[in-house]
Order: sequence, then structure tokens, then C-alpha cells
Amino acid sequence: MADGPELARADGLLTELRGRTADPPGVSRASYGEGEQIAHDMARAWAEELGLEIARDFAGNLYMTLPGRERARPRLMMGSHMDAVPHGGNYDGAAGVVAGLSALHRMRRLGVTPRMDVTVMAIRAEEVSWFPAPYIGSRAAFGILPAEVLDTVVRFDTGRTLGAHLAEGGHDPEAIRAGRRYLDPAGIGAYVEVHIEQGPHLVKSGQRCAIVTRIRGNYRYKHCRVLGEYAHAGAVPRADRRDALLAAVEFASGLDGMWTRREAAGEDLVCTVGQFYTDPAVHTITKIPGEVRFTMDFRSYDEAVLADCHAELERLAERIARARAVSVELGEHTHAPAAAMDDGLIAGLRRAAQRLGIEAPEMASGAGHDCAVFANQGVPCAMLFIRNYHSSHNPKEEMTIDDFAETARLLYAMLDELVA
Repeated sequence: MADGPELARADGLLTELRGRTADPPGVSRASYGEGEQIAHDMARAWAEELGLEIARDFAGNLYMTLPGRERARPRLMMGSHMDAVPHGGNYDGAAGVVAGLSALHRMRRLGVTPRMDVTVMAIRAEEVSWFPAPYIGSRAAFGILPAEVLDTVVRFDTGRTLGAHLAEGGHDPEAIRAGRRYLDPAGIGAYVEVHIEQGPHLVKSGQRCAIVTRIRGNYRYKHCRVLGEYAHAGAVPRADRRDALLAAVEFASGLDGMWTRREAAGEDLVCTVGQFYTDPAVHTITKIPGEVRFTMDFRSYDEAVLADCHAELERLAERIARARAVSVELGEHTHAPAAAMDDGLIAGLRRAAQRLGIEAPEMASGAGHDCAVFANQGVPCAMLFIRNYHSSHNPKEEMTIDDFAETARLLYAMLDELVA
């Protein structure tokens, strides 16, 4: 199924990108690091081959534009991120930028001049595994990245702040601090993001691609801590213990109980404790744990559910602290709002799928995407998922070029309608 020079170019770029950013057993493309820059440079090289207009904003986001006939019209944008989690897969994010560039390559090959400018955006720093803040690049582009993030958020592997990494890369952290806006929502007619599915639904259904209807929002807590008292494991009776580990376990169990109860009541919710540990420099088999640290992530399509869960978990922390004579600190959290895709764009994708005979089920996204930032800025948005085997954020990510090609056909058909 994969044919046409644009699809061959896409396949070649993704293969080369895997090799150049390999970090066995997977790939690593650190936000504002070498791997992400390699990916941006490769995208830029393709854009230069196509004779596109190229620009970069003060956060280092890359814009590659095919000029339209009526340049004053709000532009059509496509894109995704190009960073990747440590030792992760090759396609998360990058497939979307490559799909967008393949669409512009096709327009060039067919001699199409779109009605409005069409821009592919390669977005910086989407993955929170590097800097514990969501959607850094896209929020900076809209001027909504909080200034304090520049000085308080550090990359886990370097210990240096986001602001330092931006300056080191030749970007402009002071423009971000001042809240300057590069993208104006009023100047964007639509944003379309292609992305691999990060769950199992398309693999189970045997379908190649899907139309996304909405994106879950999330609350993330990266610095939860329970403080009790270290003491002798044999000498201190139960009633006198201030066991931080048992308190933390009770909290995690309470989180799971909340999830079970709310899901049974019909609410959309997923919850995860991703890290949970005592201090290896202090803990021993003969010592009652005095400190436990953990992370927490919960997500929903419903903002009211997210806010209610946040309040419920704060009450749970207070109850456990009183009952076990410990301190339960949830710490600061980040919040990425849920987002809905545009009904009109979804309808356009349905029409395109029907014309092409493509089975494209409609589904919601459990994972967060830069598309949510655009949607919450009032930009009409659409998303397409490509089937991906073996989940995501791991080295086993697998996207076939035929699945990419079918999704690209659907993207091209939608664009043909929008840019005519």
C-alpha cells in the first residue's frame, strides 16, 4: 500500500531517525537535547528540499510553511513533538511531523497551491519525562507557559533548569518569561495532529487508523512524600509506630479504591502510581521506614471529575496522616485540561474515510497531546491515530509503513477538502 515518493521519503526519514537517536534498547530524544535537535534538523532538511518557508520561535519550535494563495487567511497547521522518552520508541510524536511533511511533499508533487498557508510545526518538549511540566513547547508558542517554570523545572538527567537549556540552545527564555506570543489562535483555522495510538484498541480491532474525538486531561504529582519516623523493627510495637511505608501503601490503595468506585458509577478515570520508593541510603531490613516518596497521575475526559478527585485525595491524605501519626505531603501538581476535537473536522474526516473506503473508528485519547493545548486555546482541532503494536513509551513501539500510508491517505483527503 505504501507508494508515492512522499511515503518513501517518510519511511526513510523515520528509519534514519531511529538509527541516529538510538539508545539501546530503544531511542532517546531528550527535550532540548541532542536527540531532539537531530530530529528537528532532519525535518528542516526535508522542508528545505521542498522549498518551504522555515521559521523558529523563541522556544525553538520549528515551522515549515507551504505558502497559500490568500496569505491573510488563517493558516492550516499540522504537527506534533519530536522528543522521545528515555529508551523509548521511535514513532511517538515523530510520526505526526513526518505525516505533515509528507502531505506538503504531495502538494508540491501535484502542483497544488493551497488557498491558505499550510504549516507543519515540529514542537519542542512535550514529554514530561525530561522536564516535569507538560506541553512546554506548545504552551510557550501561545505565550501561556508560566514564567516560573523557566527557573523551577529542571531536566532530570542534567539538573539544569529549563531556562538554562533554552539559552544554551540559542532560544529566548526572556521572551517566554515576558509572555510573548508567537502563535495567535485567531490566525489558525485548524490544527491536525497525526499520532500513533498508545493503547491496544486498533490492534485488537484489526483496523489501521482511527479518528480521535477527545483527549483526557490529567493531574500529575511528581513529589508526593510520607514522613514518619525511623525506628527499630523489633523493639517498637504497632501502636507506637509511625510507619511511612504502610501509610503510603494505604494511600495508594485508597487511590485504587476511588478509581474502582468512580468507574463503577460510570465516570471516566484512570489512575497510576508510577514511582514508589524508600531511600536506599537509609532503609534496611531491620528499620521501620521513616520516609517514602511516590508519584501519582490521574486522568479523565471530565474536568469536574479531575477537580473532585483532587479534593478527595487531599482529604484521604489528611485522614491517613491523623490515623497513622505521619505527614502525607502530595506536593505541587500540574494540570493539563481535557480537550474536545472539533465536530466539523471530525465530520470531514468521516466523509473522507467513506470516500476512500477506509474503516476509521472514532475513539478518545487516554494520553495527552499538544493538540489539547491548541484546542483549549480555541483552535478547531482534529487528530488521527495510527495503529501501533506493543503500546508506547517503550522500545517495542511498532508502526508499519502500510498503516502510516493508510492514515496519510485519510489526512491527504481531508486536506484536499480544507485547502481547495
